[in-house]
Parts: sequence; C-alpha cells; structure tokens
Amino acid sequence: MKFGVFDHLDRGSVSITDHYENRFKLAEIYDRAGFHAYHIAEHHGTPLGLASSPSVFLAALAQRTKRLRFGPLVYTLSLTHPLRIIEEVCMLDQMSGGRLELGIGRGSSPYEMGYFGVDAKNSGKLYIESYDVVMMGLTSQLINFEGEHFSFKDVPVELTCIQKPHPPIWYGMSAPAAVPWAAENSVNIVCNGPSLPVKAITDKYREVRADKFGDENDTLPFMGLGRHIVIADTYKEAYETGEHGFNCWYNSLQHLWRANGNPMKSYPIPEDFSAAVKAGIVLVGTPEQVTHGLQREIDISGVNYVLTRFAFGDLSYGESLRSLTLFEQEVMPRFEQEVVLA
Repeated sequence: MKFGVFDHLDRGSVSITDHYENRFKLAEIYDRAGFHAYHIAEHHGTPLGLASSPSVFLAALAQRTKRLRFGPLVYTLSLTHPLRIIEEVCMLDQMSGGRLELGIGRGSSPYEMGYFGVDAKNSGKLYIESYDVVMMGLTSQLINFEGEHFSFKDVPVELTCIQKPHPPIWYGMSAPAAVPWAAENSVNIVCNGPSLPVKAITDKYREVRADKFGDENDTLPFMGLGRHIVIADTYKEAYETGEHGFNCWYNSLQHLWRANGNPMKSYPIPEDFSAAVKAGIVLVGTPEQVTHGLQREIDISGVNYVLTRFAFGDLSYGESLRSLTLFEQEVMPRFEQEVVLA
C-alpha cells in the first residue's frame, strides 16, 4: 500500500504567504517520510483553492523536495489552452527530474467555468479536444489537429518530458461508467466518498485490466481513495480538532454554490461531520484507531493507494503537523510491514 497526499490548498486562518509556506514545510516532511506523491487541486474565485495556477505552486515545490512526486489533480483542461498545458507539463517534469504526476479533468464547478466564459454544458467537448491535443503534444514534435474548438497545423513542440511517453495520467472517478477508458489507457484513478460505491469502481477497473492486459494486483495502475485524517493522543482531541477543520473546509467547498443560491447536494462527502466520521470518510482518533479505520476502508473499497488529507480548513500548521508526524511514525509502518490488522 502506498500513500499520497491530496490538498485543496483551501483558505485557512493565516495569511496567504504563511499558507503557502506552511504547505511547503509539510511537503518537505512528505518527501522525507516516503509519501509517493502530493496532489493539488485547481480552483478559481473561491476559498476552496489558493493554487489557482497549479504550475506556479508546483514549480516552487519542485525546488523544496527531492524524491516526492507531485502534480495537479487536476489541471482543468476546459479553462486552459492546451499548448500552455503541454509546455508547463514539460517544464515541470524537467525541473523536477521527472517527478510529475499529471492529473487532468473537465472541471466540476459551473461557476468557475463561467468566470472564464466557458459554458459548463459545452465543456465536455472542449475537454476532450484539449486532452487529445495535450497527449499529441507530449508524444510528438509536431501538432496537427482539427476540431470544433481547436485547430493546429504544423505547430512545433520544442519542450519534452523526461518521463516517456509522458508523465503518469490521473483522473477523478465518481462512477463506473468511465472506468473502461481509464483502465484501457493505464490511467490512474482517484475516488472520494463512501467505500462501498468505490468498490464498484475498483472491481470494474480490475475486470477491464485483467481482460485486456492480464494484470495481477501488483501490476495495476493506482486506484486511489481520498480520506481526511486527524490523529491525536485521544479520540476526543482528534474529533474536536477535525470537526472545526472539516466544517471550515466544507464551507469553502460550498462557497460558490451557496453564493449563487444553489447549495451543492450531490457531493459524495456528507456535510455533517459526525456523519462523515461514521461513514469512514474522515478518520479521527489515536494512531491505533486510525490504523484500524484505514485498514477497514482499504479492505472495503479495494484501492491500492490512499490520498491522505492532513491540512484542510482552519487547522493550524501545528495541528496538521501532529497528525502527519503520528501517521508517519505509528501508522505507515504498519502498512509497510503488510500486517493484517485484527
């Protein structure tokens, strides 16, 4: 089992300058502790995400880490010109010595798309064309493409990636419908929400991979599960810490939707903190309690990668650091030893 980190970089209670620096300091610990990758979100005009330009943040991150892989989860392809994506991907992969993980997606917020003049109803075709152009640019030296939204003739690609044919691709998955495309193209997937629906996705992924490639578990791409994690010396302390951080994060998540009089109702993570804990979506407690809870979520969901979230909402740097330190020292070793937990 490998562990990564997902981060919205949502607004907390400190200045933006300190917010970025605190995240970089945590990333240095992820690097030292052996986390596989640090994945960050892209959002615009909302406290949900302060990494509006993922490439800018990740370029700085590349200079603060040595082994930690990293990347956007996701680049919102419907909002950014594909030629710029191609060039920034190549630069980041070169600047990091080949550590980039490339998450791609259409975008989930119609309000953020609207700020850029993009109609969410038509963003699907725009995303598909942009993805095709990006893949072409990362695997060839010349782009020729004719579509509804983009047209390129003999456009040269001067930059290249270290990783061939391109950095690993990641995609957020909420239902089994898109699984065949991801599995057949060796795309790593990430899921949120309750573990049982996630199992339908991972079961389908394994089925498609076995039929097409004969994959065993040890040769599968990553199938990831996101979980908020708060660890302390007592369950009470972890619960109270997690509650204020989660409530602040969820308010940021809903910010644009509520501001437009349309609170989001279909998100796979419940708004009520106690319900999120009961569902296993937020793991709180002592190291032993979190270890057992995490093992349960892995067993039910069938994933082979966990994207932890230690920094969210108005959690202080110290609170996030405490959870991370206890996770590194007392939780991760249990999974590295592949101990079956009773």
